[in-house]
Amino acid sequence: MKQSINRNDFHNEFNAIRPNNFSYEGLNALFDYLEDYEDSTGEQIELDVIAICCDFMEGPVCEVLNDYNLDNLESLQDHTTVLMVDDETVVFQQF
Repeated sequence: MKQSINRNDFHNEFNAIRPNNFSYEGLNALFDYLEDYEDSTGEQIELDVIAICCDFMEGPVCEVLNDYNLDNLESLQDHTTVLMVDDETVVFQQF
C-alpha cells in the first residue's frame, strides 16, 4: 500500500523521526530529487526516512571534499549524486 505525500508531509515525517539530519532547504532538495526520480523512472518510492538518512548526508562543500579527500565539487559529482542546497552546502549520496 503506497501513500502519496506532498512537500509538507515529507518535512513532517523527517521532523518526527530525524529532526536534525537535514536543513529545511536540504529536505527540499531531497524531495525534488526523489520526485524527479519517480517521474523519470515511473517507479514509486516508498518513504523510508531512516534509509534516506543512511543513504544521504548534508554538509558544507569544503568539509565533504575534505572528508572524502577530493579536490573539487566536480570530483564529488563524478562519484555520487550531489544536490546543491546553496552555494556552500550540498546533500549527497554517501559512497
